[in-house]
Amino acid sequence: MAESFGTDAERYERARPSYPEALIDRIVTGSAGPDILDAGCGTGIAARQFQAAGCRVLGIEPDARMAEVARRLGVEVDVSTLETWDPAGREFDAVVAAQAWHWIDPIAGAAKAARVLRPGGRLAAFWHVFQLPPDIAEAFAEVYERVLPEAPVNLRWLSRPPEDTYAAMLTKAADGFRTAGGFSDPEEWRFDWERTYTRDTWLDQLPTIGLLTRLPQDKLAELLNGVGAAVDKTGGSFTMRYATVAVTATRTGSS
Repeated sequence: MAESFGTDAERYERARPSYPEALIDRIVTGSAGPDILDAGCGTGIAARQFQAAGCRVLGIEPDARMAEVARRLGVEVDVSTLETWDPAGREFDAVVAAQAWHWIDPIAGAAKAARVLRPGGRLAAFWHVFQLPPDIAEAFAEVYERVLPEAPVNLRWLSRPPEDTYAAMLTKAADGFRTAGGFSDPEEWRFDWERTYTRDTWLDQLPTIGLLTRLPQDKLAELLNGVGAAVDKTGGSFTMRYATVAVTATRTGSS
């Protein structure tokens, strides 16, 4: 699934949201210098935000189709997983992973980050956590249960607070930092924001979600029709509450 997002890389680039500027600024100002390694950079959404903040960014992306879009949009990318990537002596002031650390081995990834970070450099893994309005969550859940009865997802659960939804993932990342060694005690950051989706903008983003990237076209069309009808019943749009959450630590000791 980690390498399925390039199935429609252009849609991914168009539909996926960017990251709060406050998060980007906090990472940049809390790093010792401008050299950023973006692990699992995808089409370069976060990488370009770091570039706009004055950083030099190298992306790592296992899917060549995603990497090609990132390169076309101005991001230098090595096609590789973080775990197998050869840094060739290169060092960085920050290693970031935007919506990607859960695809990386949490210990091996942190160990590779420790290897390439300069002393005082920052490792930051962050994710968007969305909180569906309860009525939308219920309507979407009914569609998923009808179309994908075997899918391991409960949309009703995604109406719960973000701290409930992603607690296990944040803990797993922090534990990986600690086990790999070479980092300060991890801390968590959170940035809250909202985005209003119309029927069309939500349906444009939906096929980029990992659960759906490999879905047969007939099942995807059925799901999109059902979800679209559910949005129509709410008036054609809804407001999603987001929390962008990060686990971060700094490199201790010598390189």
